[in-house]
Amino acid sequence: MHAIRLHAFGPAENLRLDTVPDPVPGPGQVRVAVAAAGVHLVDTTLRRGLPGPFPPPDLPTVPGREIAGTVDALGDGVDPAWLGRPVVTHLGAAPGGYAALAVANVERLHDIPDGLTPAEAVAMIGTGRTTVGILQYADLGPDSVVAVTAAAGGIGTLLVQAAAHAGAQVIGLAGGPDKVARVAANGAHLALDYLDPAWPEALRARYGDRAVTVLFDAVGGDVAGTLTDLSADGGHRLVYGFTDDEPPASTRDVTVTHVLGPTLLAPVGGDIRVLETRSLAEAAAGRLRPAIQAFPLADAAAAHRALETRATTGKVVLIP
Repeated sequence: MHAIRLHAFGPAENLRLDTVPDPVPGPGQVRVAVAAAGVHLVDTTLRRGLPGPFPPPDLPTVPGREIAGTVDALGDGVDPAWLGRPVVTHLGAAPGGYAALAVANVERLHDIPDGLTPAEAVAMIGTGRTTVGILQYADLGPDSVVAVTAAAGGIGTLLVQAAAHAGAQVIGLAGGPDKVARVAANGAHLALDYLDPAWPEALRARYGDRAVTVLFDAVGGDVAGTLTDLSADGGHRLVYGFTDDEPPASTRDVTVTHVLGPTLLAPVGGDIRVLETRSLAEAAAGRLRPAIQAFPLADAAAAHRALETRATTGKVVLIP
């Protein structure tokens, strides 16, 4: 089969399309003919050999932990009813998703709900589960004024939708006019280009000096600092990005919660499948609609470069 392999840590160009033996499912496992594989920012960190939520892999490795497709082979002890079913799964600690075929533990599988494409299902099993986890900490309603940084990204797209569905006023920020147009089309009541120095004045003109009640922050830095200064006392900043760029100190009385890692799982007792199931159900019901940016499997290096340079919109997926 064809697969993307990493033979040495380093730049995106180190991702190579290779021909490798077909994987064989072991006991309690299935093999999936992959129709879509998710690309995560963590993948780019692991590619460079840097520490993160997972340890750097042994090389060579096939990256990728999010896949959707059809079960085409079963390991010992697996119910034959799984054969031929469309499924989506997060592979967990073991990679292998950037490939035509991948092996997964049967207990991690979810059926793809009717009406979702494999690419949409992949977006919801990773990006979607993180989004519904973040939303556990946000009390949104018609009185909320919600600001979303990186609002054209995979998580940001879904947060804008969730806030609008709750009846909140939604301010979405993104970099560049094309992304801003996407944010507006996605339902934000005010879409702003954070590359334009005048964006704070536009926000003040629309909502005033102390308007923001909930800030979903993926970028930190001056953008988050300005939004915090424009927040109401008693507001809430929910941090879900991997940035070390903390915003400047603010005089506002704003609660800050970092919602990745164990915090994300605490309300569901550590059971991440609860978030995955909830995420897929939200998409199947049409309340959350992931935006997808697809690349051919052979262009995995280009997908990584685009993700690292913030040149993507929505969830990045590879199509074998």
